[in-house]
Amino acid sequence: METNTKSKKYDLEERTFNFAKNCRILIKKIPKTISNIEDGKQLARSSGSVHSNYIEANESLSKKDFYFRIKICRKEAKESLSWLKLLDTDDGQREILVIESTELMKIFGSIITKERNV
Repeated sequence: METNTKSKKYDLEERTFNFAKNCRILIKKIPKTISNIEDGKQLARSSGSVHSNYIEANESLSKKDFYFRIKICRKEAKESLSWLKLLDTDDGQREILVIESTELMKIFGSIITKERNV
């Protein structure tokens, strides 16, 4: 059973990595306007932060630290959603990333809710 738990952690680690990577791919494709450049920089930071904080959560020294990092993941996923919506592009990849950031927010929110109920 423990192997299954590690597998799920790895899947979310890979998922957050792919989210950050796909945000960067989108940023490279969007029109290079002043606002897109600035919004793209912010998106790169926040999407990368989702992934890096998830890694930190998995390496946390205490439950309190774990949930603190997960809360940051949720916050950064929400921020990424905002930057995605601000990008001036009709690229269909943006809509896929909007859905993914929303799903990540829900996953992290669920983890936080479980912690409150324990």
